[in-house]
Parts: sequence; C-alpha cells; structure tokens
Amino acid sequence: MENPANFLSNCSFLFLFFSMSFYWVRAFFNISIFSLFSRFGKWSIIGANLAMLFLLIYRGFYENHFPLSNLYEALIFLSWSFTVIHLIVENLLTDFIVGAITAPTALFINAFASFELPESFQKFTPLIPALKSNWLMMHVTVMLLSYAALICGCILSIAFLFLFEKKFEKSIDISNSIFKKNHVEPLDPLVEKIFKITQKSILNPPTPTKELIQNIKKQNSSQLHKNNSNDSKVVNIMKNYFLENRKMYLLNNLDQLSFRAIGIGFPLLTIGILSGSIWANEAWGSYWSWDPKETWSLITWLIFAIYLHLRLTQKWNGVKSAILATCGFFVVWICFLGVNFLAQGLHSYGWFS
Repeated sequence: MENPANFLSNCSFLFLFFSMSFYWVRAFFNISIFSLFSRFGKWSIIGANLAMLFLLIYRGFYENHFPLSNLYEALIFLSWSFTVIHLIVENLLTDFIVGAITAPTALFINAFASFELPESFQKFTPLIPALKSNWLMMHVTVMLLSYAALICGCILSIAFLFLFEKKFEKSIDISNSIFKKNHVEPLDPLVEKIFKITQKSILNPPTPTKELIQNIKKQNSSQLHKNNSNDSKVVNIMKNYFLENRKMYLLNNLDQLSFRAIGIGFPLLTIGILSGSIWANEAWGSYWSWDPKETWSLITWLIFAIYLHLRLTQKWNGVKSAILATCGFFVVWICFLGVNFLAQGLHSYGWFS
C-alpha cells in the first residue's frame, strides 16, 4: 500500500527539482530567449503541489485520520504550503524571482523529509489519543501555513541583504551623480534628453542590450563626435545605469515580496495560536501552560508583530526590516523544530516521541 505514496513522493521531488532548475536558468540568464522558463517553473511548482496534495490525501485515507500526525507528514505539508505561498506571492507581483528562492527551499524540505528521515518516521501510524480532536486540522494546518509564509518572507529578506549595496540606501539623482562620479562634462541637450527618457521608474527598468547602446551611439554620433573620450564614457555610464537600475528593481521587489509574505503569515500565526489555546483548554484544562512550543510561538508572534508595526508606522523598509526578518527566520525554525529536538513538552506527540 505504500507504493503509491512513494511514487507521489518521488514525483513531488522531481517536480520541485525541475522548478528550481527552470527558475534558476531564468534568473541567471535574464534574456528574452529564456522567458518561457519562468512558465515552465510555475507549471512544475503546480505539479509538485498536486503531487504532495495527493500524497497527503492518500495517507489520510489509508490512516483514516488527518495526515499531520508525525514529523514526515508535517514536513511534506510544509513543503506543500511553500508551493501555495509561492503561487500566491508570484501572482500578486507577477515576478519570477520569487521562484528562484522558494523552489529550492521547498525542494530542501521535501528532500529532507523523503530521504533523510528514518523510515520509522515515514511509516503509516495510527493517531494517538492526544491528537484525536477536530482541532487537529484547524490548528496544525494553519500553523504550518503560517510557518511557510513567514519562512518565505524571511528568505526573501536574506536575499535582499545578500544583494544590497550601500549606494542604494538613499534615492539620488542618478544622472547627476553618475556623470559627476565619472568626471564627464555637462552633455549637450540631445544626450540629456535621451538620458531623461531612459531614466524611468525602477518598476519598469529597460534591459541593457548591445543593440540599445549601439542605437544610442548611432543617434548621437554627429553630436558626440566632437568629443570621443566623452562618447565612450557616456556609453559606459548608460550601461552601468541600466545595470544598477535593474538591481534596484530587484531589491525593491525582494523587499515588497518579503513584506507581502510576512503579511500573509502573521494573521495565520495569530489564528493558529488562538485555535491552539482553545484546543489546549479542551484537552488539558488550561488555555496557556508555557509549554516550550507555546513560549516560542509567542516569541515568534512578537518578533513579526514588531516587524509589521515598525514597517507600517515607522516606515522601516529595506535593510532595517530585512535584518529583523532575518532574525525572525531563526526564531521560526526554533519554534517549528528546535523545541522538539531540545525540549520535552506537550507538543512532542508524534514527532520525536
């Protein structure tokens, strides 16, 4: 009976691997010939999503209970949740860059669950009495969805910090600063007009191509012929400007995507904690007992509450919010797995017990 489960597990791994490959090729070779790769990546993500969904449904029917009773099922559900969050966030901003970051994360979680966990953790097991409650589906599902959204947002913030450079910290007059830095004399009106036309919003940056640079040189050859040294400098400046503009566009998207993902995860985390406290009162007679998992879930909630508060009221964005989200990344993983490794508590049922 486990053969269909193994088949679906292998399919989900392959789909995620293909998705990661497609998105990485699209990200590293950002030219029109590879534009279809982002679609292939999205279709692969959808395939992985369906494979993991059918895997969980199959295990649920076979075990005759909701399939979130052990670590293997929790990790598969977390990987599935990553694909859901990916599709939501990508559709919000229609940007392929999120796939280059979320696909390998979902693949890593899926591979760890399928190939690294002992077989005893992957076997079909009956539900223990402590988990036989209607709250299992509500509480655990929402909590894992919140973890997926928060981790996704944090990883995007880490990518932001990795790519960030000091020169992007403040908005500047790009044309003036770049020309002054390169010691180019004030240009004639025609070149200034061309530069102003190209200096568009960072949300729609032009792609630097050889054809574009050659066209600029051809259109202004009569004007720039008077100063050959200035000519070469202008071309290099324009090329550098386009490259920097694209990087600013990427950083802006990473910052916004991170904020959107955390904005999805925080209310889910809140609902998960509230539903868990109600379940705890029914099961143990207390809404809150300061169990290690409860304590760390509260710490996680406070970290991201501070993040959203500072982001919305104090206009924290960019580096400051990314650093705070990076701290939240480690807190989420401690809450999700760390307390089960390092501490004994009521939430160890079916995980490491």
